[in-house]
Amino acid sequence: MNARMNFWLAAAGFGCVVAAGCADHAKTAKETALTLQIISPAFAAGQPIPGKYTCAGLNVSPPLTWTNPPAGAKSSALIADDPDAPGGTWVHWVIYNLPPSVTSLAEGTPPSPQLPGGAKQGVNDFGQIGYGGPCPPPGKPHRYFFKIYALDTTLDLTAGVTKSELLKAMGGHVLAEGQWWGTCQRP
Repeated sequence: MNARMNFWLAAAGFGCVVAAGCADHAKTAKETALTLQIISPAFAAGQPIPGKYTCAGLNVSPPLTWTNPPAGAKSSALIADDPDAPGGTWVHWVIYNLPPSVTSLAEGTPPSPQLPGGAKQGVNDFGQIGYGGPCPPPGKPHRYFFKIYALDTTLDLTAGVTKSELLKAMGGHVLAEGQWWGTCQRP
């Protein structure tokens, strides 16, 4: 082999070692996050979400409750989405800057950009602020995940951000997380 080929093979090998190290570091950081317990008294984990919380019903948000965040938490964020949507994950709800003293959301959280206590809501994939209930196409059931995150900061974001913008801002700030899920199927 010539010197140029050796250089590129060595560079590629070094890149793989660095990438593997970074991947292990990211995995370790994720594994060390504490767990929050989140539930909805409206439906059992993995069970059908009652119709009133879907587009076929009243389309109001379900009640959710979670455990206290760990020490050092400055805010919480919540994302609800459907990973089974035909075009990829569909976002149903984005909330952030919930004060750490808030450990629940009542049924029918209003679709306001700003909530009491300083919390803000983002835009869902229906193009609206606040909650948009499950509305799968007819066929097999879809899964809907409600994910709560305790953060070590209050995010400097305006109301109306997307899930991807929120996740980017949350990077490196997650202290604990948890999830609850239900299903929805339309005939």
